[in-house]
Amino acid sequence: MTKILVLPDVQAKPGNDFSFLTSIGNYILAKKPDVIVNIGDFADMPSLSIHDHSGSKSMEGKRYKADIWAAREAMDALLTPIYEYNKKQVKKKEKQYKPRMVLTLGNHENRIDRAINNDKKLEGLISIDDLPYQDWQVYPFLEVVVIEGIAFSHYFVSGLMGRPVSTAQALLTKMHMSCFAGHAQGRSISYGRRADGKEMTAIICGSCYEHNEDYLGNQGNNHFRGLYVLHNCNDGTFDEMAVPLSYIKEHF
Repeated sequence: MTKILVLPDVQAKPGNDFSFLTSIGNYILAKKPDVIVNIGDFADMPSLSIHDHSGSKSMEGKRYKADIWAAREAMDALLTPIYEYNKKQVKKKEKQYKPRMVLTLGNHENRIDRAINNDKKLEGLISIDDLPYQDWQVYPFLEVVVIEGIAFSHYFVSGLMGRPVSTAQALLTKMHMSCFAGHAQGRSISYGRRADGKEMTAIICGSCYEHNEDYLGNQGNNHFRGLYVLHNCNDGTFDEMAVPLSYIKEHF
């Protein structure tokens, strides 16, 4: 059966230490999942945040090119172990590791398209293509991709306003199938059953990084940080395994 590794939000930004991503790359290589799903917000793109305003103290020094460079450094840290392994396999004329790699764009990456829509002078100057996602099957922001009966999206929307569904229980109620979303820090998990008796599982997990977010305060930053491996994926059923960053850094 299919094994899927889900990488929640990394939110790579200038000044971050990305060595933990090399540990994750080593973990991926050791476990060799069939599919890797990058759930989005891999790049943080703080220079395009609408929550800060041009000229404000919080925006001082933030630059688009620096954001893109940080995302490239982060992606290199994540994928270099796989690149190096495959180079050795070519030399030995042995099988390379080539998982399916899926990336569902998040609202932070979507800041690029939003900025262009708000100021047409930026068209042709900045682009989603600036991000280092060439090795991934990239799905547009909020497009849902279904793999082995499991729906993946950065987040799922509810109501006319299109607000993110905020709990795993609500995901099952509204989507009626197994789902995995990022976006929200920490994790929320819920279980249910379809009419045919098969299990449904919904997971929201949006924090695979080490830095703290100022806006969350001291208590808000005390949440789960890590990734998930979904074992035995078949027709919407799977056995989930949470893998904390602390474990990955210690052993890989």
